[in-house]
Amino acid sequence: MSDLQGVSVFLVGAGRMGGALLRGWLGAGVSPSALAVQEPHPAADIAALLKEMNIASRPPSAPDVLVLAVKPQIMNSVLSEVAAIAGPKTAILSIAAGRTVASIATHFPAGAHIVRAMPNLAAEVGRGITAAYANPQVTTAQHDLCHALLQAVGEVAWIEDESFMDAVTAVSGSGPAYVFYLTECLAKAAEAGGLPPELAATLARATVTGAGELLHRSPLPTAQLREHVTSPGGTTAAGLSVLMRGPGLKDLIQETVAAAAKRSRELSN
Repeated sequence: MSDLQGVSVFLVGAGRMGGALLRGWLGAGVSPSALAVQEPHPAADIAALLKEMNIASRPPSAPDVLVLAVKPQIMNSVLSEVAAIAGPKTAILSIAAGRTVASIATHFPAGAHIVRAMPNLAAEVGRGITAAYANPQVTTAQHDLCHALLQAVGEVAWIEDESFMDAVTAVSGSGPAYVFYLTECLAKAAEAGGLPPELAATLARATVTGAGELLHRSPLPTAQLREHVTSPGGTTAAGLSVLMRGPGLKDLIQETVAAAAKRSRELSN
């Protein structure tokens, strides 16, 4: 990870994702005195953190990085207030879903250095995955700095084509919600099979988190891991035969991701 000591960062928006980034930066060595956070309605834990660390609400002019962590629907109004704070060497790092580099650039002078990124909710526990795209004006040093800021909450993958970002948003940005819903459905199925609700929820949750940890640690392809659980003619094979028959889970997931990607494109307009 790049050295974050001495880096000045202005974070606009400290909701769940902005708050996760803030905690990650502090843990990675960013000095509280180099941070400023603008959040009109912070959650109690964020408000307490800001007070405890004595983090300012307004930055000095021209911070090294201006981080935009607000809802895409209010991005224009927020940028009308804060864009002037950026200097000619400030990197603008946006995590607003659907907002393109071109739409952000309209609020800044020509030549603005803009990185568009899409982290996900697992950033709250330092296990996020963020895809990021940099416009040609972003310098190597700015690229490395934004990488370090994003890496403070998990893995980072850079893409060369911004058009990939809609699919990224639909898969990894929205993906945790799909997994949570799958866990809900697994618990409900366990209840339908006769298990008490509390036990059903415990089994479903531990199964999903355990499988996720195995995915995290194992270098094997996911299909091979699935095959390791599936004995020919066994119970897992019987269950998978239902999930895999057409139209099955694969088609439903493809439809789900397509719907989320479509909405991401709509938000960019």
